[in-house]
Order: sequence, then C-alpha cells, then structure tokens
Amino acid sequence: MILSASDIGLLVSSTMTYAAPLIIAGMGSIMSETSGVVNIGIEGQMTVGAFACAAVSVLTGNPWLGLIAGAAGGALFGFFHGLASITFKADQTISGIAINLLAPGAAVYFCKAFFEGSTQTRPVDLGSKLPMFFSSVFPPDSFLTYMFKNYVSVYFCIALAAGIWFLLFKTRLGLRIRAIGEHPRAAATLGISVFKVRYFCVILSGMLAALGGAVIPLSTVSYFFPSIISGQGFIAIAAVIFGKFKPKNTVLGCMLFGFCKSLSLTLGNPKFGLSVSVHILSMIPYVITLLVLLFIGRSHAPAGSGKIYDPAGV
Repeated sequence: MILSASDIGLLVSSTMTYAAPLIIAGMGSIMSETSGVVNIGIEGQMTVGAFACAAVSVLTGNPWLGLIAGAAGGALFGFFHGLASITFKADQTISGIAINLLAPGAAVYFCKAFFEGSTQTRPVDLGSKLPMFFSSVFPPDSFLTYMFKNYVSVYFCIALAAGIWFLLFKTRLGLRIRAIGEHPRAAATLGISVFKVRYFCVILSGMLAALGGAVIPLSTVSYFFPSIISGQGFIAIAAVIFGKFKPKNTVLGCMLFGFCKSLSLTLGNPKFGLSVSVHILSMIPYVITLLVLLFIGRSHAPAGSGKIYDPAGV
C-alpha cells in the first residue's frame, strides 16, 4: 500500500478536522480543572451543543446562529454544574455524571419535539455548513490544497488553544485561576472571589465543550443523532490528562486521536484493498487512547481539583 501526496495531504487535513472538536472541548476541560472543579460532564455538554447547533442551523439556515445556540446550551449546563458543585457543594463527579445523563436526554426530547417525533434532525444544507479556508488558493487536487483546505473550526481551535494558554499563563486572571485551583483558601485570603472565578471557568468550560460538539454537525456529519458524540467527550478528558492539564500538550493528545480516526477511515478505503473488518478499524482511535493513558505516567491535577471549598470551614 502506497499513499500518494494527495492521500497524505488529505490524511493531515482530516486529522485536524477530527481533532478540532476534541481540542475545543479539551480547552473547556482545562479551564474547569485548572480552577479546581472537575467537569466530567463534557460528553453531555458536547451532545447538547451538537443538537442545538444542528437544530438552529436547519431551522434558520445560519450556521453562526447554530454555534451561538450550541454555546448557550453548554453554558446553561455549565451553570447547572457550577450551581450543584460550587454553591450547593455537591460531589463534582456525581454532578458531572448527572449532566452526562440529563443533557443527552434533553437533546433527544427536544429533537422529537421539533422534528416530528424523530430522534434525528434534518440534514444541514450544504450552504449552512461552516466555511472552508484556502478552498481556492492552491491548484485543485494538489498536496497543499488537501493539506490546508479545511473548515474554519480547525483554525479556530488552534487560535483558541493559544488564547487559553495566554490567559492561564500570561494574565492576572490566569494567575488567579491557577491559584484557586491549587489552594483556594490561600487565594481567598488575598481577596480573590473563589466562587466567582470558579463559576466563570465552569460556565466557560460548558460553552467550549458545547462548541466542540456544535462544529461536528457543521463539518464531519450533517445532522444530529443520539450517538453523534459517541465518547468524544471522554476522549477530550483523556487528552487533557495525557497533556498533564496543559493546553499545548492537550492539543497534541487530541491530534493523536484525530490522526488515528483519520487513519482508520483511510485504511478502510476500498482502493487500498485491505481485507480488515471496518469494526476493527473503527477501534483503532480508542485502543490507542487507552494505550497512551497506560504509558504516560502520573499526571498531577491541581491540588484543589475536586475538593469542595467552604469559606466557613476550618
């Protein structure tokens, strides 16, 4: 089996297409974890974002309104997570599990309500998809065209990762977020509002997770269905752990999964003549993710992550 230049370019391009939702959701996970709040509800928030974006894009024909709707849905569930885990001091893991159960159920319920009892939305029109960059810059069918021609979500996720890194490590707000994640009581003695900063991070986490889900029906598939996320939220969390809670390393982890996903689809192309079950090929990204997590060594979360902060406590 020999890959041509166009095949390699397409492999690189599709790698970034599949990695983009994970990177966006992963940045959301980093924001929440860095502030000391565990958010394992990424999967459910991505599902809500995918549904809201697909539904609004279908009904209005405007993908930007769809993205806004998706982000709003994620922010709402991020607020619920903050309300439970920050204000009412509930167990953060249980709250995240509840979101993973409630959010997909809410998405399916409203999908049936708006689309005549169907659990799937109508397909998003081609004109309502996200725009592509560099679609006519390079000659058709050239290596550069396949490599750089991609949806705006790919370039957005790169800019977002750079922005999250700058926010956390180069700004006063980022210093406060990291201080709260490590030792919230010490940060509070300096006059920092632990509750306000954590609410900001958890709601932003929900928004970004939902945006990660929202770009999927506008790029890789054309409609919402109940299993559209199929574990990608957990893969994003795994990438954050793989990346040791740092934006740059998390991007590399997401790209690894995106590459495995793209490679499995490339190898499944009939022109390569591989007599391998499509089910085995589809397992590649998940198996690689598990193997990576086994061999990366210990990954230390912020010291205050997952711990309930009570200003009245001892």
